[in-house]
Amino acid sequence: MNITIRKIGNSEGIIIPKEALDRMGVKAGDQVALTAKDGGYHLQPLDEAFQRQLEHANRFMDKYKVALKKLAE
Repeated sequence: MNITIRKIGNSEGIIIPKEALDRMGVKAGDQVALTAKDGGYHLQPLDEAFQRQLEHANRFMDKYKVALKKLAE
């Protein structure tokens, strides 16, 4: 599947065909994760529940940084 990079406002972007979006299970407004992989890129749906848990864990670790460091010794 070939996709053309297009000018979108002051940025550049791509239009993903509906059939590809349907296969990924995403629609307009959903977030996806783009990661570098094997010399290319991998696009996958963003797991919003996991992202919330990760943000909560990061806040927890920041708040209890000293105690966690002591426990790790």
